[in-house]
Amino acid sequence: MRAARRALLVLAVIVGVLIALPYLIAPFYRFVDPVSMPMLWRWATGGRVERTFVPIGLIAPTLPLTVILAEDASFCHNYGIDLSGVREALQQADDDIAEARGGSTITQQTAKNLFLWQGRSFVRKALEIPLAIWINLVLPKRRVLEIYLNIVEWGPRGQFGAEAAARWAFGKSARELTAQQSAELAAILPNPFRRSARTPGALVRQLARVYENRAASFPNHDACIRGRAH
Repeated sequence: MRAARRALLVLAVIVGVLIALPYLIAPFYRFVDPVSMPMLWRWATGGRVERTFVPIGLIAPTLPLTVILAEDASFCHNYGIDLSGVREALQQADDDIAEARGGSTITQQTAKNLFLWQGRSFVRKALEIPLAIWINLVLPKRRVLEIYLNIVEWGPRGQFGAEAAARWAFGKSARELTAQQSAELAAILPNPFRRSARTPGALVRQLARVYENRAASFPNHDACIRGRAH
């Protein structure tokens, strides 16, 4: 009986440490350029990883703006989560939770990619939400988006981040992207394995036109990330 209690206590301590660790690490990402869990997994399994961390100031400004408008229009004003989006996502079935746009903010996606696992799970969602709120507290909006743009998986062969994505899809640096190319990259973010900016299908082209028009109509929607950290 005592041995079982000790084992449970040890297990509880281990779980507590694992839950607390991201909260301790996140503040250091103001200064340290992180890697993501999917990147670590690919390295561990012998997969290819292509990523060059690029400061947001060296990325074409059309890309951050378009990504905000496509992925999380409330990014500059929310607290890491979008309550209306969360409610919408929770009303959907398990199979839809990973695909539901609006259910996860950019900060939530950053939290998931940095510290949690991929897949479809309400448990992961429950861990993701408070962690996103914490990241929003300890990191400036500009830095959150900079990290996101550099860790998101953007290609089918281990291309992570804007620089690798731009070179894979268009053969150019992320700082040289046009408004149309930025929109095409934003259009494939839900699933770079099913959608391609390198050989865009009808859906990607259609979404890209929508996102490009949004960016042209709301050029100041990224005010929170301009200049230095806010």
